[in-house]
Parts: sequence; C-alpha cells; structure tokens
Amino acid sequence: MPRRKDPETRWYEERDELFRALPHLDRRSFMKVAAAAASAALVNGVAVNPTSFSTVRVADATTAGEAFTFAYISDSHLYDRTLNDRFVNALMRAVDDVNRMDPQPDFVLYGGDLAQLGQASELDLGAQILKDLRAPVRMMVGEHDWFLDMGEKWKSLFGEETYSFDHKGVHFVTLMSVHEKDFWTERKMTPMERMLTVAGLDNGMQSRFEVTAPQREWLKNDLAKVSADTPVIVFSHSPLYHYYEPWNFWTVDAPEVQAILKKFKTVTVIHGHTHQMLTNRVGNIHFHGMLSTAWPWPYAPEGLPALTVQMNRPDPFDPNDGCGDGQVNVGAAGLVDKVYNLWNRNPISVPSGYLASNGKKDRPPTPTLTSF
Repeated sequence: MPRRKDPETRWYEERDELFRALPHLDRRSFMKVAAAAASAALVNGVAVNPTSFSTVRVADATTAGEAFTFAYISDSHLYDRTLNDRFVNALMRAVDDVNRMDPQPDFVLYGGDLAQLGQASELDLGAQILKDLRAPVRMMVGEHDWFLDMGEKWKSLFGEETYSFDHKGVHFVTLMSVHEKDFWTERKMTPMERMLTVAGLDNGMQSRFEVTAPQREWLKNDLAKVSADTPVIVFSHSPLYHYYEPWNFWTVDAPEVQAILKKFKTVTVIHGHTHQMLTNRVGNIHFHGMLSTAWPWPYAPEGLPALTVQMNRPDPFDPNDGCGDGQVNVGAAGLVDKVYNLWNRNPISVPSGYLASNGKKDRPPTPTLTSF
C-alpha cells in the first residue's frame, strides 16, 4: 500500500518540483506547470493558494526613487520541539519562503512572540531557526518573550528592544509596547506564575499593555531629528490604538504615541499580537495587523476597526489555515499597499487608497466565506 503523505509534505514536494523546473520554462510553460500542480493538489484534496508556489515578498518600498524589499514574520509561539513541532515547522516554512525571495529582501523584521513561555530553550530554538535566513534579521519583542525573566534572555540573544534606523529614505522605529504594571511582587508570584498570567488572554490580574513614559520620551527625542516629510514606519507588537481591552489587545498610552507621530505626513504602524487581518486609520496614521505563523485568533465581539476587511473563518481541520505572512508595497509618497498572503487561501490586498479615502475608494473584495 502506498504511503499516505500529509498535506504539508505534498505542498513542499510540489513547490520544490516547480522551482527545479523554473529555470527551463518560458512564461507559457510556467503557467502550464503551475496550473498542473494546482490541479494535482486539488485532486488530492489540498486547498491551493495561487501564490503558494511563489516567494513571500513581504514588502516592496519605493522611496526617493529607490525600491527595496523587507520581509516580515511574526508570532511563532514556539514550545520545545519535543512538546510541539507544528509551530516549529510553521516558522521553518516562513523562513524557507523568505529565503526563496529573488531578489532577497534588504532585511527581515520579526514581529514578536517568538517563544510561548519565554523559556531559554524556546528562545534559543527560535534564534537557531532564524539564523537560517539569508537576509539580516531585525527583532521585536512580544510579551511571551519577556515576562519569565523580564527580557534578560531575549536581550542576550537579540540586543536592545527599542531602537530606530534609517533605510533608503524611510525612518523605521521599533518599540517595546507590552510593558505592564507590577502585579506580581505583592502577590509573591514566581517568574513562571507571572509568565503564565501574562500568557493568558482574559484575566483581571494583569494590567493593560503600555509603551511607558520613558519610552515615549525616547521616541520624541528620536523623531526630533527627522523631517516631517520623511515617511515613518513604526513596528509595535500590540496595536498602537485601543482595541478590545478584555483580551489585552489594548495599549493604554496609544493616544500619547499617536500624538508624537502627528507631525509627520506619512506614518504607518505595523503590529503583530492579534493574529488577524486588521486595518485601521487614526488621523494621519495607517495601521496594519499582521498574521501569525502559529494560529489565527477570532475577531473580538466589539471594537473592531471599521476599515478592517475580515478574513474568512479558518478551517479547524487545517492547522495552517488563517496563518501566513504578508507583503507591503510602499510607494514613493510613503503610503503602503498591504497584501495578506494567507497560507492555503487567496491573498487579500488592502491598498493605500482604501485607507486614504477612509474606505470610500479601492475597497478590497469581500471574502466569500463566513468571517469569524
């Protein structure tokens, strides 16, 4: 009896076969091979994303007449491999996708929550996997990486959690947005009790996330040297707006951070944490929530940003459904087109004109399946 292969194995085999054939194909042949591969997958019951054979180009930027690309991976929530290898395989799939980009991205931004419980072995495993990336990696911290030892291990591997850099005409800022007020000392909680409390979604013990006054002061000083005409892209783990407090999607001092960014003509904030397609606009700031490689979250029962184009309800029998990466195309004016590359589904694009017109123009196609 022939050995039955799981969908992920078949997906990799089919993609590898296509890439081996690519150097020898013209455009017509390429389309023929891609269609044949897709048909074969469908016959075998595998849902096919038309882009699943393509590289994950997470961002294209054109500033000051120069184009560049950066990649984005987020929310892998790694356990030790002996406890859970599905999340490990998902992160390896994302790394493999980025390594297949041609040309390679200028850098890769990792968006936080590399580990599930902040343990050294989880962070070491994540660092080891990310070392396989061909492009340089810039890191951002999430609450799952931090609250076991208050960031000591994470910083020993990746450096400071707050920093900025300039790249081809764009000023980038990476913030640590998941500080919390001390709820553990008075209760005499162990480090793991503290970590497990923060890792829970809904409890009355922990405080809401915040950037904090010292970091906001750092941001003011950092941006004081930047022209108001310079496009600014900010990376934060939690959303820098108020979204559903009970699940701690809420960043308390987000309005104060928005006020600091108000002087700039073009500002984009890209965040992780929510594991959802999220689109929001507050004044001059365009917000995009990124997908997770580990699992999707349902949408909150209230407070969903009005501009959000909701992703379809994931198939509970498909561990990769609702997960994936994205592509951000930054135009010469600094506005971005966001493309969500959902693994096993069609990509969904949220163009800059949709946000700039507050949803009056360029509305993305509505998903055909029930949202969640």
